Amino acid sequence: MENSLKQLYQKKICNKLQSQFNYKNIHEVPKLVKITINRGIGEAAQNAKILESSMKEIALITGQKPAVRKSKKAIAGFKIRDNVPIGLVVTLRKNKMYDFLNKLINLVLPRIRDFRGINSECFDGRGNYNLGLKEQIIFPEIKYDDIDKIKGLNISIVTTAKSDPESLALLKEFGMPFKK
Repeated sequence: MENSLKQLYQKKICNKLQSQFNYKNIHEVPKLVKITINRGIGEAAQNAKILESSMKEIALITGQKPAVRKSKKAIAGFKIRDNVPIGLVVTLRKNKMYDFLNKLINLVLPRIRDFRGINSECFDGRGNYNLGLKEQIIFPEIKYDDIDKIKGLNISIVTTAKSDPESLALLKEFGMPFKK
């Protein structure tokens, strides 16, 4: 079963961007490569229960088990020892990436309190977009009663665009609600 955003890209967005930016070849048109979801879990170094609940939440949100990132060296100021879990990361590609982007655009972002659009200045200069969410309860899979603490997560959308305006045009065509 083909994904609706993938079909939209192949049938409409690709042709529109090719004429808008005067690409000579269809392979020059920017496309999505991957979406990574990250969460730092500072207090989980002392409490394994927090790490386990964060893993369950991210697995529910993405449909994929997160990888645990461990510290490479001890930092006394942050109370971090060597080889202690400090973060979770999930990389979504292909159909899961398009499914997550569809859910993000149509379900999650409109559920943010006082939402007026996302900032169009959060590009990194190479055509990738970074978005930070302050609470996980805006995802429909998360039940409010099951969470013990409000935690945020970072979402990075990686594209093949060479510049920020090309990536902005691509994400606007997908339906990302940018501020005007």
